[in-house]
Amino acid sequence: MNILLTGATGLIGSSVAARLAMDGHQVTGVIRRGPAGLALARTVTLDMAKALDPADWLPHLAGADAVVNCAGVLQDSASEQTREVHAVAAAALFAACERAGVRRVIHLSAIGVDRERPSSFSASKHAGDQALMASDLDWIILRPSVVLGRRVFGASALFRGLAALPVLPLMPDTGRLQVVQLDEVVATVSFFLDPASPSRLSLELAGPEPLAMAEVIGLYRSWLGRPAAKVVSLPGWAAGALYRLGDLAGAFGWRPPIRSNAGKEIRRGAVGDPSAWMAVTGIRPRPLRAALAADPATAQEKWFAGLYFIKPVIFTVLPFFWIMTGLVSLTTGFRNGVELMISTGAGALSGPAVIAGALADIAVGTLMVWRPTSRLGLQGAIALSAFYLIAGSVLRPDLWNEPLGPLLKILPILVLHLVAMAILDER
Repeated sequence: MNILLTGATGLIGSSVAARLAMDGHQVTGVIRRGPAGLALARTVTLDMAKALDPADWLPHLAGADAVVNCAGVLQDSASEQTREVHAVAAAALFAACERAGVRRVIHLSAIGVDRERPSSFSASKHAGDQALMASDLDWIILRPSVVLGRRVFGASALFRGLAALPVLPLMPDTGRLQVVQLDEVVATVSFFLDPASPSRLSLELAGPEPLAMAEVIGLYRSWLGRPAAKVVSLPGWAAGALYRLGDLAGAFGWRPPIRSNAGKEIRRGAVGDPSAWMAVTGIRPRPLRAALAADPATAQEKWFAGLYFIKPVIFTVLPFFWIMTGLVSLTTGFRNGVELMISTGAGALSGPAVIAGALADIAVGTLMVWRPTSRLGLQGAIALSAFYLIAGSVLRPDLWNEPLGPLLKILPILVLHLVAMAILDER
């Protein structure tokens, strides 16, 4: 079959693409930006938040036999809009399918949105579901619980990061979770692409056991080979502060899983009844313990978990370092900077050189703060560090012998930037 797949680079979408390609289907992936991966026969670059009319979708449905909609965003931000992606664009896609004669549509929603909608995430997901159910298509709505697997992003990545901490901080009032395995969700999509499979039904994809948040993280901790951790329940004000910090990071283009919508959703939990799913597909969801035991943690998983909370620290400290260095050079440290430049023989250019260096420092720090330009900021910081190292060695080689090591300290700074480059990608 020829299949149009939205959200093709996401956690679920990329795994669906790989499975469908293995099944022999030709998959056209709708992506917002590359790279797209090897499983896609071709790609369509389209921002779903802007594809709000059926006409935006019709050209991409030519020759398609089915559509799988895996697109999803957690919370509104400068680059992501829940209502537009989950509801308006989805409805436009479904209407375009009706016009183009593409009958079969598999739509990934979220568990519990038909019962309770505490945030814009669940409310917009439900609106998308309603639009599809109102159509004349052969639709299947899949509502998975929290999806876990080898591939990680969002909550699944957060669990691993929390499992690597020396103590386990728990948010207050967290609901229970019937986590489901990624490969079981993917197998369900594959099942329903068979034209002989039933349609016009919605199914909850949930694991066989409701677990407390601490139990989920405890299982991951054992999987990583770590002993049980002391549990610390965070007070409400601390949890609120963390959610607001996550929202702030989201405003700068980052996508942390700890944001206001996550807080609202996690309080209601993610539980459901998988019996209809099991009866229709024959899939038997595995308990989390069994799934983890069947796929032992490797060094990569242990590195990822250990670095998970170090990453936001790095991307807080590095911009702070560069911006503050520039501000100090322009204010309280300006005279010292000019005297240092004079000692190199810069003469009348000493003042302008200090100002230029300070502005460059502030610029690279600012670029790092904004996620879309963070890689450019890191590259600029590496270039500046290398320039300062070389220029200092040529103009003031005696600084290598200074007890505070002004030139020596550039070396670990360079290494930290390389580490930041290595862990920048979120998927």
